[in-house]
Amino acid sequence: MNKQHLDKIISLCKRKGFVFPNSEIYGGLKASYDYGPLGVELKKLISELWWKEMTRSHQNIVGLDSAIMVHPDVWEASGHIANFNDPMTDNKDNKKRYRIDDLLSRQKSKVIDAICSKLNMENTSNDDIYNDIAQTLLSDGAKSDGVLENAGVIDPYSGSIGKWTSAVQFNLMFKTDSGPSEKTGKSIYLRPETAQGIFINYLLVQNTMRLKVPFGIAQIGKAFRNEIVARNFIFRTREFEQMEMQYFVHPSQDDSSMELWKQKRLDFYLNHLGVKSENLKFHQHNEDALAHYAKDAYDIEYNFPFGWGEVEGIHNRTDFDLKQHEKFSGKNMTYFDTKSQEKYHPYIIETSTGLNRLFLMVLCESYFEDTENNRVVLQLPYELAPIKAVVCPLVKKDGLPEKAMSVFDALNKEFPCVYDEQGSIGKRYYRQDEAGTPFGITLDHQTLEDESVTIRERDSMKQTRVSIDKISTFIHDNK
Repeated sequence: MNKQHLDKIISLCKRKGFVFPNSEIYGGLKASYDYGPLGVELKKLISELWWKEMTRSHQNIVGLDSAIMVHPDVWEASGHIANFNDPMTDNKDNKKRYRIDDLLSRQKSKVIDAICSKLNMENTSNDDIYNDIAQTLLSDGAKSDGVLENAGVIDPYSGSIGKWTSAVQFNLMFKTDSGPSEKTGKSIYLRPETAQGIFINYLLVQNTMRLKVPFGIAQIGKAFRNEIVARNFIFRTREFEQMEMQYFVHPSQDDSSMELWKQKRLDFYLNHLGVKSENLKFHQHNEDALAHYAKDAYDIEYNFPFGWGEVEGIHNRTDFDLKQHEKFSGKNMTYFDTKSQEKYHPYIIETSTGLNRLFLMVLCESYFEDTENNRVVLQLPYELAPIKAVVCPLVKKDGLPEKAMSVFDALNKEFPCVYDEQGSIGKRYYRQDEAGTPFGITLDHQTLEDESVTIRERDSMKQTRVSIDKISTFIHDNK
């Protein structure tokens, strides 16, 4: 799938009611989107599938819904105040601001070679090199002035070599004010991740649910990051939903647990979301690129129209978070094993994915241009289709609309359906193909004679005649 396909998917999303530009009547708000009638259903189906897989499929994993705003010391303890930032640079001419690693990823290889030569770095020719350069520019300070300009780094907006400012840190958290912040002199932040809410509650959850290590806590919720570069449609936005599960293990079991969850999470994409194996890969973070809390980290990446992009992170966070919160709060954060009489800080294996990114991945994976039949099809798995079937009377007379509506009413109680009597039957089918609806049910004059309908399958376009009382069974058997 090439980059042009992303534009077609964006167009389909607006046309069919999956995703709308936010505040469009006011000119729009950059990197902000609203989810329409079909979009909110698809998001819900993806999140419910994830929730079922991560909680109801495990006796030792439970859920939590923590607050978006927490005590400001939480972010001091977690390291977000000091470390949650990106090196950035501005073009002095047009005042455009860029995250340095993102800017470098769009440059030609000879430009990267020139920068590495000036900084006495080895060009490793992988994605981590861009972050390595950014960190070096930041740490070298004034010594690095002019490096980007002299190497010929192009401004993607103007298309010419930019006059670049020195690298500076840009904190990604949104600040806000509330009563307590005025009294304490500290800022309140919108959470940039959902994980810390799990860590500060882990002992309360463990005690109330009588959990034994290993156990997990799962959460779905909004997070906010003041991204310098927000692009590629809904892939990177400033407001998004995370789906995380933090798995608490004995320190001696961290490596084996890491491998376990790598396989489980990959299986979710292959066998539950229906993603092709060739469109997925693991990317291991090298030692220099690891987050400050991580012992080991892998990303599951998907081959989007704009290239490989992270859809999920699987990290060994060690006991860093629990020890930090113990240090800053003064509260004991150790787990006591009553059987072994051992007290320790559990290690944490994190699985964290973005619901928005999974949404985009599912659309990219499902989008199909059927040139032979001159149609666009969203080949969504049945479980993820917002609408399961469309019910259509062939003509708007002879009592067919009334009969079709009675069929619709019965089926809609079992699974989401729509009723459509506008336009030719072919156009009605094609409208629903674009929406990903797996089945089309048509009532015609024969229906009035023998109580039978035609069921048309989305992907194969195969049509089968069945009796009305067998529609549900047919759909169940062929979904």
